[in-house]
Amino acid sequence: MSFLLTAAAGAPPGWMQFLPLVAMGLIFWFLIIRPQMKRQKEHQAKVQGLKKGDQVVTAGGLLGRIVKVDDDYVEVELAQGVRVKAVRATIGDVIQPGGKPAND
Repeated sequence: MSFLLTAAAGAPPGWMQFLPLVAMGLIFWFLIIRPQMKRQKEHQAKVQGLKKGDQVVTAGGLLGRIVKVDDDYVEVELAQGVRVKAVRATIGDVIQPGGKPAND
């Protein structure tokens, strides 16, 4: 009986067993989830700020200039006379003006 009392007295508290899991959760949060949420928020801000004349890249990799902006859709001119209607959320990035075309 005295053996059980000495063994129980030397054992760490029960909450100490969960401390490594909590630490792993915090590391997971700061290294993976938080940066992803920040990128998503930045993308939503870019999509909401789209305007006529912006040069964009779609999620499919198409490069074009915005001709018309609606609430849910944008009309993108890929080449002279070639226009496509795209879902606004599929715009991947807005390219800064002043870039030189690759084939010119």
